[in-house]
Amino acid sequence: MGAGESADDFAAIENSQWYQKFMKQCPSGQITLHEFKKVLGLHDMNPQANMYIERVFHVFDMNQDGFIDFLEFIAAINLVIRGKIDQKLKWYFKLYDADGNGCIDKKELVSIFTAIQAINGHSDMSAEEFTNIIFQKIDVNNDGELTLEEFITGVERDEDLMDLITKNFDLSNVLKVIQNGRRHSI
Repeated sequence: MGAGESADDFAAIENSQWYQKFMKQCPSGQITLHEFKKVLGLHDMNPQANMYIERVFHVFDMNQDGFIDFLEFIAAINLVIRGKIDQKLKWYFKLYDADGNGCIDKKELVSIFTAIQAINGHSDMSAEEFTNIIFQKIDVNNDGELTLEEFITGVERDEDLMDLITKNFDLSNVLKVIQNGRRHSI
């Protein structure tokens, strides 16, 4: 930032740039699931990867109208880039809770992790190993489900777990594709 520019000025300029990119990709001002996949270059994926991208789309689509408009888009971008850790963890939780019942079970976590592996490439561990580590560390009542409270508290208390989740569920590849306007390394 130069002299006389505030953080708000910088954010406004950055948001203006995001708006221009969004409108270039989506002249209607709204993006459908099909367009979302097209922008990200994610077609002909396996069912697991497809499910994950659909899940990301539906989490970004905050009013559940079947479209991501610019306000929803910029809110998601800001969360991923600048969000506080508890906000990100709530967002991750919503993403992992595929059936929307307020709990994450092992099957949901294995499914999401497998999907992310299909998009981002290999990982240092299998989906089952990852899931077992998460549940072993933070399922305090051993009921096979993680509540939002268990998830946030457990991850915030364990720096290694925080690093593991951040590394394995990083959306920066998605942001790079959107920012550059085309698919590169997903």
